[in-house]
Amino acid sequence: MDNHHEHTHCSGHNHSKQNALSLAFWLNLLFSIIEVVGGILTNSTAIIADAFHDFMDAGAIGLAILMEKISGRKRTSRFSYGFKRFSLLSALGLSLFLLAGSVTMIISAYNSFINPKKVHSIGMLGLAILGLAVNGFAFLRIKNSGGHHHSHSQGSHNHNSQSIMLHLLEDVLGWAAVLIGAVIIYFTGWNWIDGVLTIGIALFIGFNASKNLINTIKVMLQSVPENVNISQLQTELLQIDGISNIHDIHVWSLDGSYHVGSVHAVVNNSTSKFGQDIMNNIISLMKKHHIDHSTVQIETQDNHCDLHNC
Repeated sequence: MDNHHEHTHCSGHNHSKQNALSLAFWLNLLFSIIEVVGGILTNSTAIIADAFHDFMDAGAIGLAILMEKISGRKRTSRFSYGFKRFSLLSALGLSLFLLAGSVTMIISAYNSFINPKKVHSIGMLGLAILGLAVNGFAFLRIKNSGGHHHSHSQGSHNHNSQSIMLHLLEDVLGWAAVLIGAVIIYFTGWNWIDGVLTIGIALFIGFNASKNLINTIKVMLQSVPENVNISQLQTELLQIDGISNIHDIHVWSLDGSYHVGSVHAVVNNSTSKFGQDIMNNIISLMKKHHIDHSTVQIETQDNHCDLHNC
């Protein structure tokens, strides 16, 4: 029996992503300070509450940066697959932070209905425009930082980066609601509009955070990536000349973007001497199916895994 494994390396977009994450961290931290001052000056409890939320965001993104650095380390004898999965830990934390933030936003909106306050709509409008610009810029920087990833995987961002982008998207939508609310309040005096918009955004963010949390857990449980069809892969593998049986196919993902797979291939006795060519064809086909790191075991009809019940 012959064993072989092959893997591809990620391109050098990691440095760009690290810079984007650091920028998002400092923007959130500095802008949260501005929010505190602006919330006091405009008498807006919603803005002050959002300042606290941004402080949480900054802390969460700081944790994500640390986990991203750890996940980029080379493999060791203790962690033979490397440290890519460490990024999933912060993805879990970020998703939970988002869910907690959504609940906080709903509670804040409820309180605004019970105890409405007169706010300075012009000041709210100015802060909303600044908030949209700051968080929108940070969101686009992280989104574009993975644009040159050459992998065939589902996307250029792992679950950690997706969670951070969702954080920033929450802030962008939140400030869009503040902007709309400020305009409506200025012309109508309907302070309750702000609460309605806040609840809508909170539900939207909660839904996406829950979806990201579920996807992250699936990766940790080694489920088959959504962009890999094992049945189709097996069918195409069986079409390779010289292969009589395919079994023990396993495909999972390390961090949501870097996929790993293994397969046992039984070759005809008459073609067993061409095992290397068959192996290369298998590896090429697995690459086509978005598998970055593949392990192939070549077996013969007289001596294969099924005969030994392994």
